[in-house]
Amino acid sequence: MSITTPEPRLDEAARDARQAAVLARLRAVLPAHALLSRRADVTPYECDGLTAYRERPLLVALPETDAQVADILRICHAMGVPVVARGAGTGLSGGAMPHREGVTLSLAKFNKILRLDAEAGLAVVQCGVRNLAISEAAAKFGLYYAPDPSSQIACTIGGNVAENSGGVHCLKYGLTLHNVLAVKGYTAEGDAVTFGGEAFDAPGLDLLSVVVGSEGMLAVTTEVTVKLVPKPKLARCIMASFDTVEAAGDAVAAVIAAGIIPAGLEMMDKRMTAAVEDYVHAGYDLDAAAILLCESDGTPEEVEEEIGRMTEVLRRCGASRLEVSRDEAQRLKFWSGRKNAFPASGRISPDYMCMDSTIPRKRLAEILRAIEAMEQKYGLGCSNVFHAGDGNLHPLILFDANDPDQLRRCELFGADILETSVRLGGTVTGEHGVGVEKLNSMCVQFSPEERAQMLALKAAFDPAGLLNPGKVIPTLHRCAEYGKMHVSRGLLPFPELERF
Repeated sequence: MSITTPEPRLDEAARDARQAAVLARLRAVLPAHALLSRRADVTPYECDGLTAYRERPLLVALPETDAQVADILRICHAMGVPVVARGAGTGLSGGAMPHREGVTLSLAKFNKILRLDAEAGLAVVQCGVRNLAISEAAAKFGLYYAPDPSSQIACTIGGNVAENSGGVHCLKYGLTLHNVLAVKGYTAEGDAVTFGGEAFDAPGLDLLSVVVGSEGMLAVTTEVTVKLVPKPKLARCIMASFDTVEAAGDAVAAVIAAGIIPAGLEMMDKRMTAAVEDYVHAGYDLDAAAILLCESDGTPEEVEEEIGRMTEVLRRCGASRLEVSRDEAQRLKFWSGRKNAFPASGRISPDYMCMDSTIPRKRLAEILRAIEAMEQKYGLGCSNVFHAGDGNLHPLILFDANDPDQLRRCELFGADILETSVRLGGTVTGEHGVGVEKLNSMCVQFSPEERAQMLALKAAFDPAGLLNPGKVIPTLHRCAEYGKMHVSRGLLPFPELERF
């Protein structure tokens, strides 16, 4: 069973007829240049960063105003046409993969910073503003936006809201949810809606925490109000080398157990550091089985004290080499390697699939040993890079998508990682979302009753089920089908699946 389960599909004649009907209605509210329907024009939208799975949309709409977004949603709702919102397309779980009989709603033109209030420490931005652009605009006030995904040079704030993105500094400063004050957008019916507000507490139910991370299933985001924080006076980074990945994993737990909350705490294994060093020449220790990047920020006095404490813990945990950044240039060099882990992997393999599970920090060594065994089991390599401080794994499974058998083994490998993470007390996703990639694994983590509650929440916002349908929440039928073939595929037996 592949990650995606085919739905009933219109034949080409019926699909062409639907396309013509939808185009006719949308041309009344959008200029011709804002509608793409030719195969060559819509093909670039057929996938997001998860390139292994693709679908050609019925058409692509590129609105420029809120009124146009509302009109598109009203028309599609009246016609029963699915809508998939799309930002920069940097997502890694297939969350923005189009619906074959639906409209892809590209919000790329919503790219303006509407207001930056330095005194209040906030910025109001359109959903298509790049993550890094917010910090660039706030820099002259000594402020920045803390969540910093590796794709921050390209990913948009609307996409960050959809996936509840994190980044290397989320351990200390929190995920998107902790740094967003308000989200504005439109329901599936085209009605304006606001979640949260600029005050510390908004009236009514706390629905902001519901919409952040909802992967475009509840509403279409057009505007976001984010918190800005003061740039620290100083930041320094330790590169710590370890002779075994187990020792590096244990060191992560030891740092947190010592009461230290670093600004960033990242881990890379030997295969990953080799790929990155060849790409950006960050100065990584290529002899180490794993390295940790541990950052401290704050006042000079705070940084000196914390760097000293972390160095002591890392030495006690068996670090074979410790190097503290001499200046800001070297600190940025250390982080440039981590930030470029994904493109570096693209240089050593035709394709890769990036997983995104989380586990308790104390079990890092166990999951690393398990992944090493899985490499032998599935005959594929895996480079490991982690937001180690909060237990968020990003194993990159290396394969060739042109080989159907390698893709099949890659799917099995990924499912095994996710389900082993659940067994170790973790979850199937940390910040990349479920999309289409992790639908099957949701069957493992959540009971039928829990999934029914999720579907009920979806129905409360989108009764017709037109926003990003067929993703995130698996149906009972799908989980039953997955359960029947689960053990036969050589994966671990789970009590939740044994009931089917």
